[in-house]
Amino acid sequence: MKKVTAVLLGAGARGTIYARYALEKPEEFEIVAVAEPDAERRRAFARTFGVPEEKQFGDCMELLAQGTLADAALICTMDQMHTAPALKALELGYHVLLEKPMAPTEEECRAIARAAQQSGKVLSVCHVLRYSPFYSAIKTYVDSKELGEILAATQTENVGYWHQAHSFVRGNWGNTKSSTPMILQKCCHDTDILSWLIGGTCVRVSSYGALTHFTAKNAPEGAPARCLDGCPYQNTCIYYAPKFYLEHPKALSDGFTQMLCTDPTEENVLEALRAGPYGRCVYRCENDAVDHQNVSMVFENGAVASLMMCAFTEECNRTLHLMGTQGELWGDMEKNEIWVQRLGHTGKEKIPVEQPQTRYAYNHNGGDYCLIRDFVRAVREDDPESSRSSAQQSLQSHLICFAAEKSRIHLSGSEL
Repeated sequence: MKKVTAVLLGAGARGTIYARYALEKPEEFEIVAVAEPDAERRRAFARTFGVPEEKQFGDCMELLAQGTLADAALICTMDQMHTAPALKALELGYHVLLEKPMAPTEEECRAIARAAQQSGKVLSVCHVLRYSPFYSAIKTYVDSKELGEILAATQTENVGYWHQAHSFVRGNWGNTKSSTPMILQKCCHDTDILSWLIGGTCVRVSSYGALTHFTAKNAPEGAPARCLDGCPYQNTCIYYAPKFYLEHPKALSDGFTQMLCTDPTEENVLEALRAGPYGRCVYRCENDAVDHQNVSMVFENGAVASLMMCAFTEECNRTLHLMGTQGELWGDMEKNEIWVQRLGHTGKEKIPVEQPQTRYAYNHNGGDYCLIRDFVRAVREDDPESSRSSAQQSLQSHLICFAAEKSRIHLSGSEL
């Protein structure tokens, strides 16, 4: 079996998770070079994955300037830094794994899709939900036509109050000027899944939503700009940063604390909170990402779909309800449970979901593992058509998001 080699552009949380496949299956996959602007993170990654010093770079374009160093390029940079590396990697003959969203604008997304098609190389967008055992099982059942034709679907993106505060208020995706709109960054997964399950082309979109809670007007009286500047609400505020990053189980289990510092001792975490962005009061950040949004979609076959995204939930989870001409389906991704009710029949049927057995931790209920496994397989077989999330397939989800954001900003609706 030919070993697939890859370069990694961006050694943050997402890039490191995909790279774990090189530890999981060293006989199949190897990371031979890395580009990461944070020197400490770059060195830590290189130690873990055995990348020699001469193959470590501070800038992704500097790495790509070296020519073709491997079979594939994993592009896991920040949202605004996807287009140039993706186009250059395809030009150099790399197969490409591209983190979502593809790019921050419609024009750039279309340019990447064109370049991928012209290159003849594998380009897989990281729509990991398509690869998760949970949604894979649902897709198989939908394709069996046991539900008939899907004419209505609702998906709820329960962001989780703690995830919103970390990622979309204090964190890298809190401000759309340096990132992308919330509906694109977080929810292109959801618009992609709805399109994939319905199996048609979306032709009309409308959307409402806003940033309502995480604003200065909601800051408690006397709350300072930073949590460690003597906040009088430290014992009652659920967003008090030191308590969250040192005690909240999700901050510890999901790797949020490691985003503050590579060696997350209590002393290092507190120092990062004193000076860094994650120590700011959630009501006094330069954020503009919405904290709730609804998107309504109409498809060419007449099917309708609704996506609800909201920050104010305890769990970070997705739930789904499909309504077909022959039956209904309910899914809870966090519980890994799928239930089906055939119309005119008594009792619900539970659909089994089989999880992959892995040595290392992966997110999205195994979706990350299945994605990188299938990407490596497609690269080894030089088979672009086998990608479940090609640029062409993924483009529709992005176009829905761009239309939804335009609608959210400009659509006033009808008052009663």
